[in-house]
Amino acid sequence: MTTAGTPGHGPLSGVRVVELAGIGPGPFAAMLLADLGADVVRVDRPGGPGLAIDPAYDVTNRNKRSVLLDLKSPDGPARVLDLVERADILVEGYRPGVAERLGVGPGDCHARNPRLVYGRMTGWGQEGPLAHRAGHDIAYIALTGTLGMIGRPDEPPAVPANLLGDYAGGSLYLVVGVLAALHHARATGTGQVVDAAIVDGTAHLAAMIHGMVAAGGWQDRRAANLLDGGCPYYGTYETADGRYMAVGALEPQFYAEFLELLGDASDLADARKDWTRWGELRERVAARFKSRTRDEWAAVFEGSDACVAPVLSLREAPHHPHLAARGTFTDHGGITQPAPAPRFSATPTAVRGTPAQPGADTTGVARDWDVPALLDDHDKDPA
Repeated sequence: MTTAGTPGHGPLSGVRVVELAGIGPGPFAAMLLADLGADVVRVDRPGGPGLAIDPAYDVTNRNKRSVLLDLKSPDGPARVLDLVERADILVEGYRPGVAERLGVGPGDCHARNPRLVYGRMTGWGQEGPLAHRAGHDIAYIALTGTLGMIGRPDEPPAVPANLLGDYAGGSLYLVVGVLAALHHARATGTGQVVDAAIVDGTAHLAAMIHGMVAAGGWQDRRAANLLDGGCPYYGTYETADGRYMAVGALEPQFYAEFLELLGDASDLADARKDWTRWGELRERVAARFKSRTRDEWAAVFEGSDACVAPVLSLREAPHHPHLAARGTFTDHGGITQPAPAPRFSATPTAVRGTPAQPGADTTGVARDWDVPALLDDHDKDPA
């Protein structure tokens, strides 16, 4: 088994990132930067960040290196600033004001490195009435209206794990922001602070739907619209074995092929545009899907343009022929995990190492970043 990832190939090769350890969207954002080739040094704290997972399995720390520093110790902030002086990007996910109190806020960092891009990842943002309150993904997406769009109308809103808020509305917007700011810093020599708030990013994800609401094309309630399960030819259906098929036959030609392969439903062709018949259409489609198992239906729709697919579990997905052919998942260090994305023709990316173990890379980072003071308390560092 290899140790924590070292700098590698990818479009961000040569970019240096300091990550102040946390949980959730910050580590995922830093993982994405590391996957793209950046040299990400994670500053772990003694005792860990509080995530109940063995660090050996935390793939959001893959392709990174780790040093162990106590920011509350007399020399802790100085060692972070030594790293900052040599970095392009810093990522932190503290509540507003915490980094400043620790001595590693934007002012302290820009005094040492004016070109630094300082990325701040929070749920509520750096300002506003809720800025200093605790929270998690589910509360952030609840206030933005996006959680309220998901699920059946007669049941509580469905919780989309922490994918919609933490990672889509949080991590991905932070990465877009710090890379845009890095472009600006390299052009002008001036760094800046990137305020990435999950509430902002998640609201932004619903831009098209807000436009549809304004135009009268989207009802502000669950399962009443084209893309939220209200449409009978865009949703999921249970099969005979208690599994599910996903249907997305929106366009007329796809809908026609869907009905043909579904069988015993040709008389429902005109129901596509007739909202008064959607209930009838849903019942007929549901009955048909209940007549066979998921895998039997998958075989029926295989190779068609009906836009129908089996709903796979996390363990099943890596074995699907298409995902296997593309290498969408990879096995590394005994862990099956998603491969880096997206893909690049000239600067390919890869999983270069197992998740960084707290403090395991102090010697290598001290050497590569020319910060010998990191070794002061790590004479027995295993890296």
